[in-house]
Amino acid sequence: MRSLRLLILAALLIPAPRRLSAQVSYDVSFPQVVHHEAVITVRLRALPAGKVSFRMSRSSPGRYAVHEFAKNVYGVSAVDGRGRKLVIRRPDPYQWDVTGHDGTIALTYTLYADWGDGTYAQIDSTHAHLNMPATFMWVVGMDTRPLRVIFHPANPDWKAATQLVPTADPWTFTAPNLQYFMDSPTELSNYTLRSWTITMNGRTDTMRLALHHTGTDAEADSFAEMAKKVVAQQVAVFGGTAGYDHHTYTFIADYLPWASGDGMEHRNSTIVSSTSSLARNATGLLGTVSHEFFHSWNMERIRSRAIEPFDFTRANMSGELWFGEGFTNYYGPRMIRRAGLMSVADFAHRMGGAVAAVIGSPARQYSSPVEMSMQAPFVDAATAIDPSNRGNTFISYYTWGQVIGMGLDLTLRTRFHQTLDGFMRMMWEQHGKPGIPYTLNDLENRLASFTRDSVFARDFFAHYVRGRDVPDFGPLLEAAGMLLRPRAAGKAYLGQVQLTYDSTGATIDGSTLMGTPLYLAGLDSRDRIVSVDGHDIRTNEDWQQVTDAHHPGDSVTIEFVQRGETKTRTVGMVEDPRLEIVLFEEANRQPTAEQLAFRKDWLGE
Repeated sequence: MRSLRLLILAALLIPAPRRLSAQVSYDVSFPQVVHHEAVITVRLRALPAGKVSFRMSRSSPGRYAVHEFAKNVYGVSAVDGRGRKLVIRRPDPYQWDVTGHDGTIALTYTLYADWGDGTYAQIDSTHAHLNMPATFMWVVGMDTRPLRVIFHPANPDWKAATQLVPTADPWTFTAPNLQYFMDSPTELSNYTLRSWTITMNGRTDTMRLALHHTGTDAEADSFAEMAKKVVAQQVAVFGGTAGYDHHTYTFIADYLPWASGDGMEHRNSTIVSSTSSLARNATGLLGTVSHEFFHSWNMERIRSRAIEPFDFTRANMSGELWFGEGFTNYYGPRMIRRAGLMSVADFAHRMGGAVAAVIGSPARQYSSPVEMSMQAPFVDAATAIDPSNRGNTFISYYTWGQVIGMGLDLTLRTRFHQTLDGFMRMMWEQHGKPGIPYTLNDLENRLASFTRDSVFARDFFAHYVRGRDVPDFGPLLEAAGMLLRPRAAGKAYLGQVQLTYDSTGATIDGSTLMGTPLYLAGLDSRDRIVSVDGHDIRTNEDWQQVTDAHHPGDSVTIEFVQRGETKTRTVGMVEDPRLEIVLFEEANRQPTAEQLAFRKDWLGE
């Protein structure tokens, strides 16, 4: 549980003129599952006289943009203890004020829900997939009070998977306060359950995989075994589990054609969802499982002060997401590799994609990893109808942080004979375990303490965290018998663009990348390329044939239509600048015994 100090801070963030002492109880039923509706009643008793305000959240734990959950609420009514209808006023789109009660209020509303991911909720004949901020109103001023929720399942075969506290009644659960309740997603369905235990340091934790999918029991067994191996590798990094409340951690997995792809961490559980299946993509789905489980340390307990406590009334911003999300993005595939479920070559290729994206992005001229992290409210599943220039101005803090994480790990190994695992354990011991949120300066100071080199820590943060440089991966990767090289040496290149083809040409989707030949020639989003060097461009094969027929330094004539005007430009082609990481063996080079030993220590057998 979060400390009392943090709960008090959470209470102060919620605009309430007074604290209420009544209990909060929810009843949830599903009379119209085929129409994606739940009916929810909030019951309050022993209320003092005066106005009581009910709110829907505008954001959700682990998601930093604003999401207007109130838009899916309707049919709101309220009665007092004698069944008399109460007056409801709505001062803004997110709040309902109730007056004239007799000390008791029962407020009822209908929720529409049909988006099954980690942010929203989905109700249908197969399940009720409930993210709490998207589902439940909360009462202003009652954020520190215990809560109770009673579910009335639509199907007798349904079971509940949640980190909420169970009771003697299998459909009644409790939470100690609002923060915990809102952090506790719940799946009601006829899911498949697999579980195992971890005993370390004198305690035993149960790991549960609640799998709602259309596959077979054999597929569930195989996936659970893979998850078990990855979990073991992550526990080994920290020397024990994250100390889950009630000694239980739950993976809530919805792999359904009508779900939506996502992963969302919570204190003692995670939601992972996808339209894919275990039969088609078990390894890919395992990647999300690995990423989200690492969050049970890094984000849920090793936590930035900027987002602790979480404020449900606004967007939540943190300049440390390059660490919380980015380092986790590094550990996700690395733990799969160390579990023996990904080849070393595949790991190298995946990391090469991230390194190439950061090195090749023009966005580094505009913002540092810290500043990219602060843009999360604009990009973290945020919605807008106008186009943006993010292809040129934004690098995901997931990707840039992943690159920083690998660069720091390799630097610690080559220069200090230390590892990033050791640094993460220090963060766990000094911030995660005692529940002390960290700042950016704390991260730098911990690195200085860990390496016993404050100059190194200061320079590393100045260049790669607060600054916009990228670690020199050439010698760092060479220590592991890996090579950073052009992925298409000698190949002609016009620019990395997404093209949509039809009988009239190829339309550019999104901004052209700054500095590329297409950008310098003045082509941009929505322009339609008609021909290149007189060759019609109608398919991807047409585009590839034209570019493959030329060499860097060649000039080609492009005919295109821009805002209704046909134009012609002569464009100079360059060598493809994109990079990749490969093993020495893939480049016909033999790694030394020392390099192989380094690789084994870093990535396992």
